[in-house]
Amino acid sequence: MPTAPQPAATTTNAPKQHDTWLLRALHGRLLSADFFAKNWVTILTIMVMFLVYITNKYQCQTRMETIQSLQRRLEIVETERVLQHSVYMSRIRESAMRELVDTMHLGLSIQERPPFKISYDR
Repeated sequence: MPTAPQPAATTTNAPKQHDTWLLRALHGRLLSADFFAKNWVTILTIMVMFLVYITNKYQCQTRMETIQSLQRRLEIVETERVLQHSVYMSRIRESAMRELVDTMHLGLSIQERPPFKISYDR
């Protein structure tokens, strides 16, 4: 019986043994369309998570800048409040009022005796 001729060396497109991930990436075979078709939900979820992270970080930074500017304004307003309070307290002192009346030449004087109550008996 005649024997069938055996093929010489097989020349198929099987991946080579020394084909590493670096070579596959360089040739564009690392991430194929089949990979994206199988894992589209995972890839979409990861992309949405990255977008949410970036948005959250941006909002956090802008709110921190707003807080810092408001704290600076608060310090300025507190300083002005203390200044105005000291000016007010200096104006309501008796000696300061006496000097103010004297400089305006109003002709008012301070009573030496305290006021007293007049009672009417029937």
